[in-house]
Amino acid sequence: MSLSAEPALRPERIRISGQTVVLEPLDPVRHAEGLWLAAGGPALADLWQWMSDGPFPDRASLEASLAGKAVSEDPLFYAIADARTGTALGLASFLRIDTSHRVIEVGSIMYGPALQRSRAGTEAMYLMMRYAFDELGYRRYEWKCNALNTPSRRAALRYGFRFEGIFRQHMIIKGQNRDTAWFSILDSEWPALKANFERWLAPANFDASGQQLTSLRKS
Repeated sequence: MSLSAEPALRPERIRISGQTVVLEPLDPVRHAEGLWLAAGGPALADLWQWMSDGPFPDRASLEASLAGKAVSEDPLFYAIADARTGTALGLASFLRIDTSHRVIEVGSIMYGPALQRSRAGTEAMYLMMRYAFDELGYRRYEWKCNALNTPSRRAALRYGFRFEGIFRQHMIIKGQNRDTAWFSILDSEWPALKANFERWLAPANFDASGQQLTSLRKS
């Protein structure tokens, strides 16, 4: 089957709004305070276990990292902020952006405790998928993580990614070998997944205390 040669669009530094979270172009000045509270200091060092950088023992070192991330084009970083308060709660990026083949990866995902296992954290991933597929025209959306990172692998499956295998001795991160688990979503799979996300994210799916009534994988 012949495919269109028209390339996908590159993601831009734009604000992407949801019900509970907002994705904002990373701004070291605006977002440093929230990210320091969400993920800085020795008490939160474990949040950076699987990341290529961090942990950050002091705010100055975190701010230096954010400054580099903010000017990067690939990865292109967004702060994930609370929609009500504007406080940054985590980070995510688009990377390995291939407009010709219309392939893009989501990665460098760092969730502070407030985003973990939350409606807001799920919505952030939905907003990035929707932007990539519906507005930018990608046909393959990738998720990769250390094969030992069980929480990330579980999250990928919960979000609807399909496991594709392990790339052995794929990278060296922080002086350690990394075998990489690969996952993907295709554009043909996106409409059904989008509908599932939207059913799950609907206010009617949550009780008065904010607990889900139906799980994402069953909604």
